[in-house]
Amino acid sequence: MMAAATEGLKGDSGRPVFSARGLTKAYGSGATQVLALHDVDLDIHAGEFVVLLGPSGSGKSTLLNILGGLDAPTSGKAQWRDHVLTGATEAELTAYRREHVGFVFQFYNLIPSLTVRENVMLVAEIAENPMPAEEALALVGLSHRMDNFPSQLSGGEQQRVAVARAIVKRPDILLCDEPTGALDFDTGRVVLAALQKINAELGTTTVVITHNSAISAMADRILRMRDGRIVTEDRNAVRMSASELTW
Repeated sequence: MMAAATEGLKGDSGRPVFSARGLTKAYGSGATQVLALHDVDLDIHAGEFVVLLGPSGSGKSTLLNILGGLDAPTSGKAQWRDHVLTGATEAELTAYRREHVGFVFQFYNLIPSLTVRENVMLVAEIAENPMPAEEALALVGLSHRMDNFPSQLSGGEQQRVAVARAIVKRPDILLCDEPTGALDFDTGRVVLAALQKINAELGTTTVVITHNSAISAMADRILRMRDGRIVTEDRNAVRMSASELTW
């Protein structure tokens, strides 16, 4: 899986790992219909660190959920490598999420009665080729917290456990929905540093959605969304490290 995660070049060269065309997502019908996505085209390449930037209601989470196989568009096509996600069965989408995708959300959703190590091992047990839980926790700087319970951790530490839980199965892509939204500045930067390290060391294609424009400085590519559309695309010639960010 490591070779698949790092093949190709960051940017426009090579075949994209994600390809979406004409994605539209509508909620409701008639006069009450709301378009969460409107005719979105998107390519994401192996190893990229992409930031989807936009205000609440711009369609970021809807797009992320479709890419992650958690939701289906009303129309359009989304594809992961050779696997067409739109029109896939629930069993196929479940297998796709289990084998290829790691999710990190704003809230950690750790099981309070399990230790940090046990929370991470839950995902490792259902993965085909997981790394040891200890290795995943070392990558996010939490080797010293493995035997603690979530209630004994700070918010930033709990979010890093959530990151370790997402990467323990060696996912091809890491999808992060406002991963620092519930954190203060200092702990948010620590979590972002963990995501940046995973992208750099494991080659994991990483997509982070946020309303915080400062985070865009650490991305290879920034896609700005408004009213369900991608309205601008920019690249950073040089990526800033998470420790350099200010907001």
